[in-house]
Amino acid sequence: MVDELGQIFDSSGVVVVAHYEGLTVAQMQDLRARMREVGGSVRVAKNKLAKIALEGKPCASLADFLTGMTVLTYSEDPVAAAKVADAYAKDNEKFVILGGAMGETALDVDGVKAVAKMPSREELIASIVGCIGAPASNIAGAIGAPASNIASILSTIEDKAAA
Repeated sequence: MVDELGQIFDSSGVVVVAHYEGLTVAQMQDLRARMREVGGSVRVAKNKLAKIALEGKPCASLADFLTGMTVLTYSEDPVAAAKVADAYAKDNEKFVILGGAMGETALDVDGVKAVAKMPSREELIASIVGCIGAPASNIAGAIGAPASNIASILSTIEDKAAA
């Protein structure tokens, strides 16, 4: 169990610790399902074992949050688990975020909320692809345009070069 938790702490982009006292089984299953949708996971572990697993890990600061009934939400994507945990905490008052860690950086509650507002890996990739694809679509549009449009584009470029 300690080795498994150690691997979680090593390989996760973000780990969020929260209290879950009072959540029903159905609510916990809902949290797990939401986390699975974004490639994350939920883990309930004994605090003592988690603290042992944290020894020597970059995110050892998480040990301070491991008191009471805690649950770990984590994902390789450095934003996904924080987004889901923050959204779930807004929907359910019994799920209370205590803090988290992103690599060596300790996060308090406000830090987790700030990370949750960041764009995810998929959103960043989509915006980069959009930026890269825009010039290509402009060139393709110009090539497919009638010859008169191409002539006006060339004359505009020539005017700019002369100025």
